[in-house]
Amino acid sequence: MNRLVLTNTLLPVFSGGDFLAASSPFVHADRVAPFHVLIYVTEGCIYVTEGEKDYEVKPGMLLLLKGGVHHFGKIPIPRGTCWHFVHFYMDQPGALPVFAPDYEPLEPYQELQSSLPLPKLLTGLSGSILEQKIRAFTDYVHGKDPVKKWRINGRLYQLLSDIGFYGHGSVAPLTLSDQVCRYLTEHFRQPFQAETLEQQFYLSYKRLAAVFKREKGMSMQQFHTRIRMEQACHLLRSTLLSVGEVAVQVGYSDPLYFSKLFHARMGLPPSEYRKQPPVW
Repeated sequence: MNRLVLTNTLLPVFSGGDFLAASSPFVHADRVAPFHVLIYVTEGCIYVTEGEKDYEVKPGMLLLLKGGVHHFGKIPIPRGTCWHFVHFYMDQPGALPVFAPDYEPLEPYQELQSSLPLPKLLTGLSGSILEQKIRAFTDYVHGKDPVKKWRINGRLYQLLSDIGFYGHGSVAPLTLSDQVCRYLTEHFRQPFQAETLEQQFYLSYKRLAAVFKREKGMSMQQFHTRIRMEQACHLLRSTLLSVGEVAVQVGYSDPLYFSKLFHARMGLPPSEYRKQPPVW
């Protein structure tokens, strides 16, 4: 399918981009370009063939064409067609693990290398956040940022990452337990309540608890407490907040109860933990 793969070890290199409108019908260029091409259509239709595959890119559709592959047109692109395009270079990665959601904290000295297959074709983007990001990127190409040449590759990397996440690429959809992890992580300050989880996921707490325990090896409440304690560790090491203030920040109104839980998990009281030399 001539799909592209993004890696978190190398930035893509921008080589051109704009928003265009066809003033008269024309046929897509017959070429083997050295660069990859992002096409997003807002009006009309772009007809392009890659290798032996024909594409009709209609409004709200995004197509990624791979560099080094024969691209050409068979059908004229109609007058009034409007589209965003980005040309860029990007080395295809070697054998890197495919990105997958992971809510575990980052470990010191951890090597974070992964790849993200990009979708070939996305549809239904009209009015989406991703469409707004594509428009913002081509607007930035013509913007007045004096350090644009330095920043634009990073912005392109962010856009391609968002495209990869939006289309899932070959990233497996979040499991139920992953969704629960994300929810509990985003709402760690809120009290753990079975009723809230049932309303959020439209399942009984008993069912949620059984699936989570099977897939994560711990209870949801244990995960919620762990996230709170990890955040407390971060605050103790990175701020001058008192232990009581840290307790409130991570959702505990009773500092003594917080200290008891912290001691049970970390093996020493919060005040002693703060005195430990940091690993860096």
